[in-house]
Amino acid sequence: AGQQRWWEQEIKINGNIQKGELITYNLTELIKPEAYEVRLTPLTKFGEGDSTIRVIKYSGEFHCGFEDGNICLFTQDDTDNFDWTKQSTATRNTKYTPNTGPNADRSGSKEGFYMYIETSRPRLEGEKARLLSPVFSIAPKNPYGPTNTAYCFSFFYHMYGQHIGVLNVYLRLKGQTTIENPLWSSSGNKGQRWNEAHVNIYPITSFQLIFEGIRGPGIEGDIAIDDVSIAEGECAKQDLTTKNSVDGAVGILVHIWLFPVIVLISILSPR
Repeated sequence: AGQQRWWEQEIKINGNIQKGELITYNLTELIKPEAYEVRLTPLTKFGEGDSTIRVIKYSGEFHCGFEDGNICLFTQDDTDNFDWTKQSTATRNTKYTPNTGPNADRSGSKEGFYMYIETSRPRLEGEKARLLSPVFSIAPKNPYGPTNTAYCFSFFYHMYGQHIGVLNVYLRLKGQTTIENPLWSSSGNKGQRWNEAHVNIYPITSFQLIFEGIRGPGIEGDIAIDDVSIAEGECAKQDLTTKNSVDGAVGILVHIWLFPVIVLISILSPR
């Protein structure tokens, strides 16, 4: 807010809008570490109407269930062997490999989406699929000393099948694209269920999270992830994942600027 216009988008409305009807839109592009002015302007056959303005401030939480079309701005790594796939049980190919992979998303919904690695042919043992999070910015450095604020990073993972390989999570720091810090790892068959991992992270600079799925020795090795979250404050002690955490992992402290915002009709960012 107060800076130049950075981004705008037109949201088309099809058909007539009924009195009292609520139209929603999920805005996930607000990831810069700044405050935002969201301007909503109705455009009708009579021309441009009066705008309404709201200021959006920082949020201390990030959550991604992979339900939206742009999967929360996660991207595929160009250096790996194959890609993660967005899928729901309802849209799954009827010829899918049995005895591996989820039978619903983390919430139990057949229509809900998740990300998974497909390990059927032509995939080979040891091949990797890497999914990169958006770059998360941290709060400005405290001139009076470190803040020592902690955040809880959590996600659900599904590792079912006799050929399950490895799921790794790394931290990539800003300016260090060739260096990745191991944060968490798990391997082998965990059964037909979703498990949850919790890890405390502490920041020093902006960063990305990297989910790396490694194909095991056979086709029954699909690995899935869902509901990736970062919340302010340390994880509850009973939730902390210790068995699967990587020893000596480097902690990162973060503030997250990814805002799901419900808006109407047309969105303009600040001038």
